[in-house]
Amino acid sequence: MVAQTTQAIDPAKVEAFAGRMLQILNGGMLSLLISVGHQTGLFETLAGLHPSTSQEIASAAGLHERYVREWLAGMVTGGIIEYDPMLKTYALPAEHAAMLTRAAGPNNLAVLAPFVSQYGAIEQGVISSFRNGGGVPYNAAPHIQHLQDDLNRAVYDATLISTTLPLVPGLVDKLRAGIEALDIGCGEGHVLNLMAQAFPNSHFTGYDFQEDGIAAAQEEARALGITNVRFELKDVASLDTSASYDLVTAFDVIHDLAHPRPVLSAIHRALKPGGTLLMVDIAASSNLEDNLEHPIAPALYTVSLFHCMTVSLAQGGEGLGTMWGEQKARELLAESGFTRVDVQQVPGDFQNNYYIAGK
Repeated sequence: MVAQTTQAIDPAKVEAFAGRMLQILNGGMLSLLISVGHQTGLFETLAGLHPSTSQEIASAAGLHERYVREWLAGMVTGGIIEYDPMLKTYALPAEHAAMLTRAAGPNNLAVLAPFVSQYGAIEQGVISSFRNGGGVPYNAAPHIQHLQDDLNRAVYDATLISTTLPLVPGLVDKLRAGIEALDIGCGEGHVLNLMAQAFPNSHFTGYDFQEDGIAAAQEEARALGITNVRFELKDVASLDTSASYDLVTAFDVIHDLAHPRPVLSAIHRALKPGGTLLMVDIAASSNLEDNLEHPIAPALYTVSLFHCMTVSLAQGGEGLGTMWGEQKARELLAESGFTRVDVQQVPGDFQNNYYIAGK
């Protein structure tokens, strides 16, 4: 007979955890409301109004009042919007607008909220993968690439040309003079278009395996009148060229790949002597115990489970995951032949490490 043991339960600990669970569940629901506010422009509308009624807010936003009123109630009870019960007016404090509106640039945390509903849409596929292995393919969440582009624009519009590229010694001068650059996993191409616009003497190529992303990148380039950039529908796993590029960039893409090791090796071969890989990836440790104080670790492990890791595993890949960390990144870069690796960070972007890897 198996002996049974009983463990004494601390009522205070139970009560504290119950409070924590309610906080988590309320927060999860509020994330959906924040996503609605971000996508409908309600935060921007409120930021431009004096304390106003639900009808006044709905009219200013061009939305239906009954939906706006219910959304406002959730925002008030969630501590995000202030309410005057006597006047029945609502107001978004300036301190909150500084974290919720597009005018906040990289500080706009509302841009993260739409990911919650997108991941919820593939929850059953992830659960199936728990039971059966494999993963959920990239195209199961068709809006992820656009959401990622929306997230990245705020950061790179503010930092790419002025702060990020100067991290690489001499790179800005080389770009001004004219070099060949490749961006792998370019998504909707905004980062590459920014560089092509800023450095007309250089030539830029972007690869991505999503047709919609390439189409959006090409359309933006046409709208901006940029002629020194081209985008190609191509899986970076098929990269096969030697000593062709002075610069290769990889913005938040390597950990998503099915087979990152051969891709990094192919990048090393593709670089000219003295060329540079600028790899932007999540700032974290490869060791869980080192991430306990990371400000958004729970969110990033969730992103990994619902996107980065499962997309890789769906292709029979390595499944590095979002939080593969600096130690693993350095290991793979060294294994691929990069002998000089410097890790930098950019003010205003606490989420990413900037790896500068020389050939």
